[in-house]
Amino acid sequence: MNRSIGPSVGISIKLIGPLRVEREGQVLTAAKLGSPKARQILEILALQLGRPVPREQIINILWHGNPPSAASATVESYVSVIRRNIQPGQAKNGPLRTDKGSYILDPKLVQVDLDLFERTIGAADGTKPAEAYPKLVSALDLASAPLLSDELTFEWAESARARHAAQVADCSARAAEMAVRLGKTDEAVHWARQAVAAEPLNERGWTALVDGLEQGARYIEALQAYDNCRLLFRRELHCNPGPLLQAAHARLLRCTSDEDAELDEVLSALLCLNDRVKSRTGKACTLKQVGGYDTTVYETAGSVIDSFLRRALASA
Repeated sequence: MNRSIGPSVGISIKLIGPLRVEREGQVLTAAKLGSPKARQILEILALQLGRPVPREQIINILWHGNPPSAASATVESYVSVIRRNIQPGQAKNGPLRTDKGSYILDPKLVQVDLDLFERTIGAADGTKPAEAYPKLVSALDLASAPLLSDELTFEWAESARARHAAQVADCSARAAEMAVRLGKTDEAVHWARQAVAAEPLNERGWTALVDGLEQGARYIEALQAYDNCRLLFRRELHCNPGPLLQAAHARLLRCTSDEDAELDEVLSALLCLNDRVKSRTGKACTLKQVGGYDTTVYETAGSVIDSFLRRALASA
């Protein structure tokens, strides 16, 4: 369906956040759109903008597969209420039409913010970062609240809301990736944090977060972010982060040890003790620098870490 990002329409329906309809400068909230079931019919049709929704499907959704005998007539009466509210004086010739036992919202006459959100994301596909990034940010500006936030108890609304939340998290991760490539460090960190807060197992979001923090020379924060991701993935997925995150972690270790000699000693000690934990043969590792001396003594590594922790706690 080829439509421009911002078509000239008769009415605008907002599904993100509380339901509201804008028509000729007038705003209709859920309370002004009829009974709860009438409102839900409008929401169901808006979620399927431009696609016919059979009356039987609407009946099944509204009554959870156990409709009353007069369900068909009841739905027709609800549709009439919607028409009176959103297209007064137009009867069946306005934005909400009937088509062979189905109902359909005409996309030439109706704009739905969810549809605009999805098409704006789609417009960013395959474009360069400088072009994709503002489109992704524009989409995220639209998604400033949960989808259908005043529909709290219906499974159909919950599944639609979950799909939208996943789209928002993915869009946030993509925006963070584009911001990193454009050198917009603070924005990259902002969008990446939003992605992982919404979807903690979103590896793209974690990668963009670590990359953004690294790009901003915030190495300790980046190491902390990596460690949070590593612990989460081990607990929830029983695996380690992927190769991109592991490569970023290796870079961060080099950067922090190069900048801070004492930290270099502590990291080296940790690596040595880590080798000891992993070793089943009891063989000693060769540690290049612990306290400035070549050594293979694990006790020395332990003392370096112990001394560092004592000083850190004393200064806290």
